Amino acid sequence: MPNITVELLSGRSLDQRREFVAAVTDAAVNILKARQESVRIVFTEIEKSDVANGGVLESDK
Repeated sequence: MPNITVELLSGRSLDQRREFVAAVTDAAVNILKARQESVRIVFTEIEKSDVANGGVLESDK
């Protein structure tokens, strides 16, 4: 069973998540030969104040 963990900045809509999980599930089925019902995707939301790139917090951009 593929377990796919996705970390992303908060703020994505439910429709964006639906579209993403459909596409990733299809890819897992086609590439990994997994059964669709066995593909599990978990989102972990990260606040912009919890991430820095190049020494600058994302919330400060």
